[in-house]
Amino acid sequence: MAREFPLTPRRVPRVETALRHIVTEIPAPQSLPILEKLHRYEPLAMRGQPPVVWDRAEGFQVWDAWGNCWIDWSSGVLITNAGHGRREIIDAVTAQAESKLLTNYCFPSEIRARLVERIATLLPAPLEKVFLLTTGSETVECAIKLCRTHGIKSGGRSKNVIVSFDKAFHGRTLGSQQAGGIPALKEWIVNFDPGFVQVPFPDGYRTEDSSFDYFLRCLRESGIEAANVAGVMLETYQGGSASFAPAEYMRELREWCTGHRVLLVCDEVQAGFGRTGTMFGFEHYGIVPDLVTFGKGISSSLPISAIAGRADIMDLHPPGSMTSTHTGNPVCCAAALASIDLVVREDLAGNARRVGALLHQRLREMKAGFPEIGCVDGKGLVAGVACVKPGGKEPDGDLAFEVVRRAMEKGLLMFSPVGYGGATVKIAPPLVITEEAVEESCAVLREAFGEALERPEASAA
Repeated sequence: MAREFPLTPRRVPRVETALRHIVTEIPAPQSLPILEKLHRYEPLAMRGQPPVVWDRAEGFQVWDAWGNCWIDWSSGVLITNAGHGRREIIDAVTAQAESKLLTNYCFPSEIRARLVERIATLLPAPLEKVFLLTTGSETVECAIKLCRTHGIKSGGRSKNVIVSFDKAFHGRTLGSQQAGGIPALKEWIVNFDPGFVQVPFPDGYRTEDSSFDYFLRCLRESGIEAANVAGVMLETYQGGSASFAPAEYMRELREWCTGHRVLLVCDEVQAGFGRTGTMFGFEHYGIVPDLVTFGKGISSSLPISAIAGRADIMDLHPPGSMTSTHTGNPVCCAAALASIDLVVREDLAGNARRVGALLHQRLREMKAGFPEIGCVDGKGLVAGVACVKPGGKEPDGDLAFEVVRRAMEKGLLMFSPVGYGGATVKIAPPLVITEEAVEESCAVLREAFGEALERPEASAA
């Protein structure tokens, strides 16, 4: 159920640490005219995030204009992998803008050539061609198109089924929402494409059977023959829970796809470019997909996305038939090149791995003290803390919402709860975050849980 944060300013304890400052009521009274204007002129669907009016952001911190400062555990929804406001990215964007080449459709440009080469050379073989787009949803739509084109060419028009997973989020366009596994996002779809089929995601928690045999059994029970499957698409980790599939499951899935001429697609819109402690999330599985989609953290700033794949797949469509108005926008390319250079040069995947180990250790300790935490998932600097009602696995969205609200009032910023039942507190700080900041943030999160549950002894532990 959708929830909105109250806009009535609330008196909260003052916070003054080296990394956090809360010096006004929350939301800041001075921010109300801005919030009210957004409510007046934007659709209702744009509401639902914590009422923090961002003024500037640097590294892993966010400021408003009235003296409040938060440690950011959102990365602006997993965008700022290289950190907020990096001078190198600002300089690259400024230089490109000053060149007076701000857009050029699909006409060739040197900077687009550099970016596709840069991405391709980071990827393992046989991922060798890259198509630049604007949003993650676009890359998913393109992956669906390529899977079905490949399927029809190799097996006839009946080979068009896209298998994806329950609880998955692949975007908000029509095709990407049908590939997604969140029922609430599909309620408005009248003519549902029968070529989309979901099977349970093997997270080991809500789907206890995480064997590949269960995947095959679910296909049979859905009446799906392997000969009719064009592609299997999954988020490298599920965005709503930060859950990974077992590595052995993924290796068996890779073999099955190869054996049945099915394309395996890894949606790395959230997982790519260092987030999980490796440059690409699929590395944790020891496999290489046929297609991989990127977005969000690719530029740490401006809107740009990409799909990469084998040349024989990427070249299925003739010239002029697979384009986009803002393909490889020069300014966005400049931001992406600068961000990727930072991720590589500063070994931010390594930092995500090292600092992430501390984060997950603290979250596991927290879980041991709160039976209302059903599970903690994730790798590197992404984690999902699932809130449940004691004694079972029923999601507790009210608790998750209250935890995020109370953390915001203490100077720790996260986006609204996500996942099954809207009950997962998602943690995704910029990859430049330090161990000191993680320790302080986890202490704040523990306090927020304790207060949300009205358990002061837990929050003080």
